[in-house]
Amino acid sequence: MNRWKLEKRLAELVTIVSIAFLAAVTTSAQQPGTWSGKYEGTAKGPDGEVHLTLELLDDSGKFSGTATTPRTAYKIAKGKVADGQLTLDFDLKSPAKLSLRQKDDKLVGELVVDGKTGAVELRKVAKDEISGDWDGVADAQGQPFPFTLSLKLDGEKVTGSSTSQLGTASISTGSWKDGKLAFVLEGGSGQIAMAATMIDGKLSGDYDFAGQSSGKWVAIKKK
Repeated sequence: MNRWKLEKRLAELVTIVSIAFLAAVTTSAQQPGTWSGKYEGTAKGPDGEVHLTLELLDDSGKFSGTATTPRTAYKIAKGKVADGQLTLDFDLKSPAKLSLRQKDDKLVGELVVDGKTGAVELRKVAKDEISGDWDGVADAQGQPFPFTLSLKLDGEKVTGSSTSQLGTASISTGSWKDGKLAFVLEGGSGQIAMAATMIDGKLSGDYDFAGQSSGKWVAIKKK
């Protein structure tokens, strides 16, 4: 693919992803949150605390998944949400129930097994969707400006660099949280602040170049 065709494709991508971004924001504002995800934490039992991992799938209110301790895994038989509380029943011979509420970025509640109750605190395990190489394009005053990103995630901290026809710039500060990316590139002509939201596996957001110019940018992950 020659350079002219590549720039034309990237320019089209800016428009397409920008429209998708607006549609996704509108849709997310109308739909309730989901409980789906992987959570890790502790549950208190008669013999002290045990590590607990909960892999939970919320399919429009139909719950499935497993809760795993160091000894065994327990399959979720059914679940329901009432008054903001999620109650999960497990497929066991003896009665077992997990009751949870969302608190900040955690799930807190209690586990009841054979009539014995213990406190539970679980934190959602963030999925690393950022680490890797990305092909991007910025809207530079109506002209497509191709670049690449190399990102690495450590907790919520993002490091890496960007390469374009102007050279390579390193990320001085960066973060990834709740599907939102923000970082600052240290370029030869000044800092470039970039922010984006993950939409259907693509990054779409805004940039500000040393307070001199600003615009939209999008990126897709290299396979």
